[in-house]
Amino acid sequence: MESGKTAAGRGGVERKKAVRQSVKAGLQFPVGRVARYLKKGRYAQRVGSGAPIYLAAVLEYLAAEVLELAGNAARDNKKTRIIPRHVLLAIRNDDELGKLLEGVTIAYGGVLPNINPVLLPANKKDSGSKSPNKAA
Repeated sequence: MESGKTAAGRGGVERKKAVRQSVKAGLQFPVGRVARYLKKGRYAQRVGSGAPIYLAAVLEYLAAEVLELAGNAARDNKKTRIIPRHVLLAIRNDDELGKLLEGVTIAYGGVLPNINPVLLPANKKDSGSKSPNKAA
């Protein structure tokens, strides 16, 4: 094959290697796939070029935030593997994520440990000193 000719045989400039949109945007999440889902979902008649990039960046940030907090919860429980329980503890103990995922149920996540203060035994120091009924 002569130099300067493409695979088709025509003399012309060789095509540059395609660069993925995620690489251009500096993201790990797939921008092209997000764009495809936005178009197929029919959320709007038209989808701008910046919308899937922005959405992919937001999703990547949220995933990184949840994974970081879940990793901390796993370390607190002396575990090296993140399980659904750790994800639940991470989300419910964070104010903003808890508000965002308020109505979400996480399978096998369990519940937050919580004991109503009314059910706790009363302190003996408080009950032994100065009782109003004893003075009368």
